[in-house]
Amino acid sequence: MHPILIKIGPISLYSYGFMLALGVVCAFWFTYIQAKKQNLPATKLIDMGFYTVIIALVGAKLILFIGNFSYYIKNPKDLFSLARSGGVFQGGLAFGIIFALWYFRKHKLPTWKIADIIGPALALGHGFGRIGCFLAGCCYGRSCTVPWGVTFKSVQAHNITGIPINTLLHATQLYESILNFLNFFVLFFILRRKKFEGQVFSFYVINYSVLRFFVEYYRGDHPDRVFLIKHSSPYLSLSWPQFFCLVGIAAGVFLLFFMRRRQKKRQEG
Repeated sequence: MHPILIKIGPISLYSYGFMLALGVVCAFWFTYIQAKKQNLPATKLIDMGFYTVIIALVGAKLILFIGNFSYYIKNPKDLFSLARSGGVFQGGLAFGIIFALWYFRKHKLPTWKIADIIGPALALGHGFGRIGCFLAGCCYGRSCTVPWGVTFKSVQAHNITGIPINTLLHATQLYESILNFLNFFVLFFILRRKKFEGQVFSFYVINYSVLRFFVEYYRGDHPDRVFLIKHSSPYLSLSWPQFFCLVGIAAGVFLLFFMRRRQKKRQEG
């Protein structure tokens, strides 16, 4: 765990910010290349991406604050760590989608054709972002005894994120990073063989919701987070992020069938 990659005098390069920026650059690069191949306005999509990232970051932090409102009221000093963390990804995704839909409508862009490019790009960028979480010590896992568990030792990271040090933890950041990279390759495979507009994005929503639902069982950060169902066993509990995942799965499945049916009607008509 290295929360600071480089420090030169008063200037510090934080690992989370660096990996987040790397993820954004890779996502933009993928979007630009695919947009060019499909004769879409690549430059305009990059502009949209820039504004969407800002909106999504604000939304992610807002949902994190709301979901852990009682915790931050009791521990106001931890608001500093909130400012340094990435927030709740589902919240950022929701805010980002709403803004992107508005942008598509305003500039009269083909919504679902572009969304099918953005889906894999999101998975790619998110994979790098979770590596940043691992280096910074945020979004950490609960204690464990598994042989692949990790032990963090950075006192600085502990002071910023509250991550337990000298304790064996699930590397939930790396679990999700690996699964996001796998999701990217699956979505890219579907993109090259898709049969209707919206197919790739639908699978992005479904795939991410499923992988995040199961990773959530091993998360250990913010113990006071709100649970819809609270049980001594994490496997019998249901957190708010998991609830959002269930909503995401339902929405993704609905969108998949809706877009496929719409395509069939167009072909028949």
